[in-house]
Amino acid sequence: QVQLVDSGGGLVQPGGSLRLSCAATGIIVSRYIMGWYRQAPGKQRELVATITTGGTTNYVDFVKGRFTISRDNAKNTVLLQMSSLKPEDTAVYYCNARNLFSNYWGQGTQVTISS
Repeated sequence: QVQLVDSGGGLVQPGGSLRLSCAATGIIVSRYIMGWYRQAPGKQRELVATITTGGTTNYVDFVKGRFTISRDNAKNTVLLQMSSLKPEDTAVYYCNARNLFSNYWGQGTQVTISS
């Protein structure tokens, strides 16, 4: 019933840009805290960015000024615009939806930054 479909990953060069999408069904994204997380090989999953129901955004320090999280309410989709990409951004990126009672995850999309 609830599904988050992550897409947009791929291979880009350092300094390049990429846009990730999270298409939601079964929930209304504007009613959840939406987030992007990432997990690199040998590392734990870590928070990248969130957007609240009120539209307030939050970023971890290492992506501030480079990544932008946003919602397209008409399309019920959450986006992560990534720029000035670095090799250390390489990871599987996961969309997440949370409220007081629910926690949903997308399947992940691979982002690889390499020359």
